[in-house]
Amino acid sequence: MAFFFWVAEARRSRAARQSCLDNLTTLAHPGPVLDAGSPLPLYHQLAEELFAQIRAGQYLPGSRIPSEHSLAASFKLGRPTVRQATDSLIQRGVLVRRRGSGTYVRGVPTQVDLFSLAGTLVSFEAHGIALASELLDKPRVETLSEAGHPLDGREVVRVVRLSRVDREPVLLEEIDLEASRFPGLVRLSLKGQSLSDLVQSRYRMRPQSAEQSFRVRTVRGERARALALPPGTAVLQVDRTLHFPLAEAAIFARMFCRTDRFVFSQRIGGQYA
Repeated sequence: MAFFFWVAEARRSRAARQSCLDNLTTLAHPGPVLDAGSPLPLYHQLAEELFAQIRAGQYLPGSRIPSEHSLAASFKLGRPTVRQATDSLIQRGVLVRRRGSGTYVRGVPTQVDLFSLAGTLVSFEAHGIALASELLDKPRVETLSEAGHPLDGREVVRVVRLSRVDREPVLLEEIDLEASRFPGLVRLSLKGQSLSDLVQSRYRMRPQSAEQSFRVRTVRGERARALALPPGTAVLQVDRTLHFPLAEAAIFARMFCRTDRFVFSQRIGGQYA
């Protein structure tokens, strides 16, 4: 009888130790949590979480990601939401679904350091990527009336530019240049020109610093059509203000970036060329 009592106590003790260990492990390594209160849909949040894990090397090219059932259980989501997330990564070329086998990592989009002071064209060329840009309208002079805009109340030259890679739109830029700092700009032919090169060569201006803010937002109307996206699609928006010697906030650019083909990163420092 004493022997059976000792075995039972040993089992209870081992179970207690395992329970404590599980608790410590859970506390030390909490799983990723999605924000149900965020305006960003849960499927998009899950897609970005999976993409981050792939970029971190948790899932290598050619490896299989967890099943929809497993992901649904891990993130406490319905399987339709998980399917939306994996479908979006398949459309971005990150994943591939093999019938009867599962979903596998196809590859990781090329990383482009778009947000240094190097200019758009230079940023893509540094990675051997041919970028084709076009103006969507003629540059025009207008007086801005937008609260919070660094050039609010001032006369600007507005330039709207769309950039493509392999004929696919990847970047939409709405650029405002303070008109008094760039006289005659509206009359120049900007077709096929690097705007950063033009600012340096013609106006002898080189930015000394910049401020940037990042957010995820949905695009609609003309912006969605320009980027060839369904209305309501989430993209990366970057607002950049360039400061020049004796000309604070002379240029403001609002960039809408498709992240389904490229990872847009930021390198601290660098030269504007």
